[in-house]
Order: sequence, then C-alpha cells, then structure tokens
Amino acid sequence: QVQLVESGGGLVQAGGSLRLSCAASGRTFSRYATGWFRQAPGKEREFVAAIRWTYGSTYHADSVKGRFTISRDNAKNTVYLQMNSLKPEDTAVYYCAAGPAMGITAPRDYDYWGQGTQVTVSS
Repeated sequence: QVQLVESGGGLVQAGGSLRLSCAASGRTFSRYATGWFRQAPGKEREFVAAIRWTYGSTYHADSVKGRFTISRDNAKNTVYLQMNSLKPEDTAVYYCAAGPAMGITAPRDYDYWGQGTQVTVSS
C-alpha cells in the first residue's frame, strides 16, 4: 500500500510560480511511475507530467512543456512539480498518483492517488 500526500498549492497571480510536492509513505516508489494530474470544475482529469522512478525518465503534457518540470528526490521519496509562468487556465485541483509504470498518461494507469491540492491562478 502506498499513501500519497500533496502539498504546495495555493493562490498565485498569472506569471507566478508554485512548487507542488508529493510525499509517499508505506513503500518506496521503486519501479513505479509517479504522475501529476489536474482536474478543473466540469472537466475530466487530465495528465500533466510523470516520472519513471527507476531511470528518471520524464514526460510532460504539451500544454505545460517549457513551463512545468517534474522531478524527484530519492532520499525523501518525494516527487515535485515546479510550475512556472502560470496561467489562469492552469487553475485546477492537482493530484499526485503512483502506478506500476506500464502506462503513464491515463488515470487508469495509476493505482494510488493523493487527496489533491488546489492551485488557483488569478488574471
């Protein structure tokens, strides 16, 4: 069993930055993929970024490439999402998820989810 706890959300002006953290407990992320998804009101949950734990390969959605960066800290068993140049359309609840790394961009690829953290970008 894996428990995931997100933190770092908040209210920021357009053009600003936030860093989200996802701390895992229960077992390590070894051989897992960890992803960030977001869900805005009335919209489906969408893929933002993912990292394969073993080799550190990263993937980012086209909508956030060049602005968001996913990274990990092995010692802390924590994954981060650095979000720069934020836009109002980035406003959503952001979720951290962990899965067996068979797929990485669909919610069904992940077995464990955090409770979510709200990110609000004002114009």
